[in-house]
Order: sequence, then C-alpha cells, then structure tokens
Amino acid sequence: MSLTPPTSLAPQPSDGQRVGAHTAIAGVIGDPVRHSLSPVLHNAAFRHLGLDWIYVAFAVSAQDAPAALRGAVALGVRGLSVTMPHKQAAARSCDQRSAVVERLGAANTVVVRSGVALAHSTDGAGLLDDLAAALGFDAAGRSCAVLGAGGAARAVVLALAEAGASSVVVVNRTASRAESAAELAGRIGRTGTVADLGDADLVINAAPAEAAGLDAGTTAGAGLGSGQIAYDMRYAPATSRFLAEAAASGATVRNGLGMLVHQAALQFALWTGETAPIETLWSAARGALGDVAPVG
Repeated sequence: MSLTPPTSLAPQPSDGQRVGAHTAIAGVIGDPVRHSLSPVLHNAAFRHLGLDWIYVAFAVSAQDAPAALRGAVALGVRGLSVTMPHKQAAARSCDQRSAVVERLGAANTVVVRSGVALAHSTDGAGLLDDLAAALGFDAAGRSCAVLGAGGAARAVVLALAEAGASSVVVVNRTASRAESAAELAGRIGRTGTVADLGDADLVINAAPAEAAGLDAGTTAGAGLGSGQIAYDMRYAPATSRFLAEAAASGATVRNGLGMLVHQAALQFALWTGETAPIETLWSAARGALGDVAPVG
C-alpha cells in the first residue's frame, strides 16, 4: 500500500508553490512577527528562480529564542531571518559568528550548514546597497549622522565606518548609549546633538517611534536642507514626520523599504548561494504594501 498522499491532500502554501519531502525551509523568528513582509519577499524570489524552498514565519517569545535556534538546527531549517527581540540571542546562540556580528553582538541572519549555525548581519550592508542603487550614494569620504543608538543604529554606524565615511555622528537621548554606538566607528565616530545634523551629507533616522506615535527625530528633519539625504529606516508609514520635515526643507528623502529589500537579497544569497532577483523582491514588496510604498 502506498503511503504517499494524493496530490490534492498534500500540504500546499496558498500561493501554489509546491512543498515536498525535499523542500528546503527558511523562516523568520521574532515577537511579534505576523506582520513581517519577509515571507512575501523570499517566497517570490524562490518561485522566480524555481528553487525548491519555502519561507515561513515563526512567532517565538524572547525567553525561547535559544531553544528555537537549537530546534531549527535539529530540524534541518536552512536559514533564518532574525528580528526583534532576538538579535542578541541569535548572536550568542550560534556556533559561529561573522566579524560584523562579533563587533555588534547582534545578528539578523542565521545560515545552517551541516548542523552548524552561522550568524550574520545584513542590516547595515542592505541600507548602503539601497542608497547606492537608488541615489548613487557612496559613503566613502562623506559625513554621516545617525539618530538613535539601538541595534539597527549600531549596525548602520559600523557599516558606514567600514565603507570609509569621513565621520559618523551619533545623536541619542541617552549619552552612554550614544557613546557605545559611536565607538563602533572608531576614530571617525563621535556623539553629537541635533545641531550637528546640518553638516552631514547623510542623516539616518534609526530611532524608535515615541509612545505617543511621533518620531524620535520629529524636529530633526526641519534642520536639513538641499544637498543632504534624509533616510528613515522605517517604511511604514511611508512618509514619517522626520521625512516630511526634511523634504519640506529641501533634502532628498527615502524610507526604509529599500533597506528591507536589499538586506533580504543578501540573506537570500547567504542561504541559497544564488544571486537574489532584486526586481522580483521589489515587485513583491510593492504588491504587499500597495499605495503606501513610495521609495523616495
């Protein structure tokens, strides 16, 4: 007697992509995670290249992150995206860490090979790739400022420094956190205030939203002007207070949707060894967000 279920009864994802015994699994862990666009992006890329992969979302509470990572390795999951609040736990729990992860103490990507979990970070590189592709911006020799000092901000500070920026100023309400983030940039890093933003070629808002729903950088954008780039790492809402103020002052503005796309492309390549289809990722992102996805 055959134990193979009829095709009509075999589990299939809603988009029609077939799943079988040899299908490679990747996913995202976080809490919350059901809002994530990553499944839409990665599954579209898998389909485009005809890869027998599928990407799903795993809601994992903060205390369960180490166990979830061990379980993923044991189950043969090939790769994970890691979002809040698990980036530090992922860095600690993986068997090996990239040089960037060693410095940051946080990872947004896990690659599993032969039962070994390797931690990577694609956030900073993804942002720089987006700036280069969309605006032709090269950080080498440019003055940069970062609003915020959390995990995302730290990844960007390090990426800017490694790209050869001439200076990286970190602006944050808590001085000790600003100093810790600025140290990642070495001799070109320092702390500053909103008054310093007018001298920067690139200003990145990596600060979390206020409890009242306003940007931490609410007044920061008003001080920018022509010849400057204002980049908000968030993509929803598409136009934040920071970006609206910067645009009104004459700055070039861009939200973080491109960062999401480009960091996903880097993850895709790490997991599969294939070059990610960027236009497919963009199409999937715009399709999911509809009219709220201007990219600056």
